[in-house]
Amino acid sequence: MMPTAEKITTEEGLQAAFQIRELVFVVEQEVDAAEEYDEFETTSIHFLAMLEDTPVGTARWRFTSNGVKMERFAVLKEARGQGVGQALVAAVLKDIEMHPDGKGKKRYLHAQIHAMPLYAKFGFQQVGEQFEECAILHYKMELS
Repeated sequence: MMPTAEKITTEEGLQAAFQIRELVFVVEQEVDAAEEYDEFETTSIHFLAMLEDTPVGTARWRFTSNGVKMERFAVLKEARGQGVGQALVAAVLKDIEMHPDGKGKKRYLHAQIHAMPLYAKFGFQQVGEQFEECAILHYKMELS
């Protein structure tokens, strides 16, 4: 079955997204929970990916002074390699395009090195030097 990804519209969906982020970032990647959750939780547009009616991935996007930042992409370990990440990126990009204020704005993200090929499939390109965020190596990527 193909994964689906949709905008979160319920508190239940948001809690499922937070649980996925907790498992992927805090437990698996050992990111400090204080670093994982921020002041943008309530102003970001969140997404949930499903595989056979089970929440398996999440992402969010928000407006910044630099354009539109896509972030917090997380897929549960057991669901990786099944197109969940691609479904999330596609859904987020489509949602940004549909938003009245999203047109013409630069889309960018901070990609963990292992995830760069996923974003490159959508036309994102590496910008600048490698940097560390939460003790994990990243590159900034932009969609041109």
